[in-house]
Amino acid sequence: MTNALPACVVMAATLALGAPARADDGGQALAQRAGKSLLGTPAPPLVLTTIDGRTIDLGRLYGRQAIYLKFWATWCVPCREQMPHFERTFEQAGPDLAVIGINAGFNDTVADVRAYQKAAGITMPMVIDDGRIAQAFNLRVTPQHVVIGRDGRVLYVGHLADERLEQALKLARTSTRGSVTAELRAASAPPPVQHVRIGDRLPTTVAKTIDGREIRLLDAQDQRPTVLVFLSPWCESYLANSRPQLAANCRRARVQVEAAAKESKARWIGVASGLWATTDDLRGYQKKHDVRIPLVLDESGDTFHSFEVVEVPTVLIADAHGRVVRKLAGADLANDRDWARL
Repeated sequence: MTNALPACVVMAATLALGAPARADDGGQALAQRAGKSLLGTPAPPLVLTTIDGRTIDLGRLYGRQAIYLKFWATWCVPCREQMPHFERTFEQAGPDLAVIGINAGFNDTVADVRAYQKAAGITMPMVIDDGRIAQAFNLRVTPQHVVIGRDGRVLYVGHLADERLEQALKLARTSTRGSVTAELRAASAPPPVQHVRIGDRLPTTVAKTIDGREIRLLDAQDQRPTVLVFLSPWCESYLANSRPQLAANCRRARVQVEAAAKESKARWIGVASGLWATTDDLRGYQKKHDVRIPLVLDESGDTFHSFEVVEVPTVLIADAHGRVVRKLAGADLANDRDWARL
């Protein structure tokens, strides 16, 4: 018996490493780092539903077709820049490659996606993620490319539409390491998420703030209301031109939270999305805006998914017993002047 790695795994590692990251290649580095643990592993047997109501069972495609998933968002500049390449890949895919668009479901609605599809002439199947797909494929940036070989194993994760992606797409069609068994596919499925909704108690999750302190979402020793503020450190700046109203909402919420936190007797916890954000980014945001409430980076996206948060800013309020009583987002948050009076 040899200890040599199968050729497809060696190639996967080579593709992932690629050339040294360029100054403008931070997204590629983030995507590769997030995808490193997935390379060579069985892809999860997720069942997807497109915005047109079509069901796509990925588990049934494994062993038959290679699969190219692209995570994207309508507000994402590099996503829009890469979209012609994505559509061209779909049009030229042939029967041995399934091409599926995965809108990240973050600050996007079905209407936003349909409008963009129409304007850009996008025709490939399109899914809006509810958090499950991002969790399964370690989403950290947009766009994020995931290429799954015909054998059902993850072959490549990246950000750029470059030669590494093209090589992965070619190799994926011929990957013959051996089809992934049903048992392996089942084992690779992400665990079910326990959603927290109005009326439920906060989970006993222990999070670590960016200054290294541990903080409990539900603290039995602290009989105060708890306010979770879901945010993105780039919302106010990156979206200032493409989504000015959303950027204004993020700025308004930040100002309201900081003012309210000084006066109220509630516990305030900021939970930042890990999409396009690192701990250093969050520290920079904290310093720039003199944010005083504790900040936690939800790198995995599990907290956002658990609370079904799909846009920022979103505020969730729990009473002194830890029971969720209110959830406000978007226009509701902007129009409600009293939510911060706790």
